[in-house]
Amino acid sequence: MIKYSVLYPNIKNGTFDHAYYRDVHLPLIKSRMGAFCHSYAIDKLPENAPADAPFIAACHIYCNSMEDFEQGMKDNAADFVADVANFTNIEPVKMIFEVVV
Repeated sequence: MIKYSVLYPNIKNGTFDHAYYRDVHLPLIKSRMGAFCHSYAIDKLPENAPADAPFIAACHIYCNSMEDFEQGMKDNAADFVADVANFTNIEPVKMIFEVVV
């Protein structure tokens, strides 16, 4: 299994619409990727977190294999990227991990 993580840095003047991310963006990704997306998770910085926390939000898309991830993204990545402007002005950090446990 692999995990594609998208982390949003806590930057000055950064905006992030958590409701849109939760209710529209990630469901869009799951819907378009279909069976190629095993599941996903969303992380939100708690209200009482330190002001200097490095990230304010993240998502993790789980796929059974790198091939599944590539298939799910193949015809959809441009639409996913185009939707980002609807919820943030932050340039994310993207990483792919092999899930060990």
